[in-house]
Amino acid sequence: MGKQVTIYGIKACDTMKKARDWLDQHGVAYAFHDYKAAGIDRARLEAWVDRLGWELVLNRAGTTFRKLPDADKQGLDRDRAIALMQAQPSMIKRPILDVDGALLAGFKPDAFAQALALARG
Repeated sequence: MGKQVTIYGIKACDTMKKARDWLDQHGVAYAFHDYKAAGIDRARLEAWVDRLGWELVLNRAGTTFRKLPDADKQGLDRDRAIALMQAQPSMIKRPILDVDGALLAGFKPDAFAQALALARG
């Protein structure tokens, strides 16, 4: 295929398991970056936020975000969202798929197929 593919997320996440299974079933070679094991650097988070928007990259539906004190949820902006995600990578939308620099947030099989230029089967 020749494309550089990296999937970012957390090993134990159900959505990550679905996404990785999908990649495996479609014969896509990829690198897996586990936030829990390897962390995430601020520069990468900033690049994602600049390209996708912090509102998409921050996983506000997850348990980690919902358990935050209300004061931490109020007045969020780019920098505060990045700081929260860096401190607690569970708050980053999963997965983030990087295909030769093109980014996708969340697992959507059709979007994965399109990004990877795979024939739908």
